[in-house]
Amino acid sequence: MDTLAATIKIRNKAIELGFDQCGFARAEQLDKEAKRLEEWLNQNRHGTMGWMENNFEKRIDPTRLVPGAKSVVSVIAGYRFQKNEDFDRQNVLKIAKYARGRDYHKVFKNRLKKLFNFTRESIGEINGRIFVDSAPVMDKAWAERAGIGWIGKNSNLLNKTHGSWFLIGEMILDVPFVYDAPETEHCGSCTKCIDACPTDAIYEPYRVDSNRCISYLTIELKDKMPEEFKDQLREWMFGCDICQDVCPWNRDAAYGHIDDLKPRDHVLSPPGKNWSEITPAEFDVVFEGSPVRRAKHKWFTRNAFLVKKYLSGSYPHERGKVRGNSAAD
Repeated sequence: MDTLAATIKIRNKAIELGFDQCGFARAEQLDKEAKRLEEWLNQNRHGTMGWMENNFEKRIDPTRLVPGAKSVVSVIAGYRFQKNEDFDRQNVLKIAKYARGRDYHKVFKNRLKKLFNFTRESIGEINGRIFVDSAPVMDKAWAERAGIGWIGKNSNLLNKTHGSWFLIGEMILDVPFVYDAPETEHCGSCTKCIDACPTDAIYEPYRVDSNRCISYLTIELKDKMPEEFKDQLREWMFGCDICQDVCPWNRDAAYGHIDDLKPRDHVLSPPGKNWSEITPAEFDVVFEGSPVRRAKHKWFTRNAFLVKKYLSGSYPHERGKVRGNSAAD
């Protein structure tokens, strides 16, 4: 099979498997991205996420993960759903929208395994691996190189069709394809994401300080919540969508279609009590197969308690600097 035919065939199969887009990039060292990452790490912008310092060479060079790698095949699937938007109009405790359905790592991995096997059947013997946020791979950088989108000022990857409401996975393979051209940047002079962030985590365009990011504070931080942020979580007890909710590219983004990524009713609302009061056993049942388990019961209920205090008015706070689409505005 010639390279163009293989590219078309693999891309069509990815769409058939439920992915919304599939792009191809040449596997090579990420020099520009490596410099930015090294600077970010040296400034300790990654907080307690020490694992981001590990395997630096593998993170910037896909041939260290797959010897002889020639291509990085990136896929995305959208997770925008009307049910999430209806729910978010309420003044209630919230979980980031990507985590309201089944754990996308599992959803993507099953489909990527099928895509990998199809590639092998179509091309012949290949060497490669699939990744879903499961190894030192710079997902956004590779998807950007594969023409799927551009890096926005909130450091998320943006796409003309899906905004930033999508998730990413990839295959690194030792076979060549016809490579896509990178997308140009389309944020212009807009600063809505920067202006809306209550903790000023986006310290300059395209740069985010994890130490101040609500997603980091409610998911990755396994320590005491810094006092200065206790009243700034707003309604977010796991993750945060503030910078995405205000992004103009997300207003008319396409809706998702994968059922497993749709929000689950029992994840939107607690089982007959407040989120801060659920037991470890209830936590395990409610969030079975959910990304929320990453926060652990102890920290999740801590976050829920702080957010409940905020919404009840126990903290002095500014209502004016809240993201765009909640009844709390």
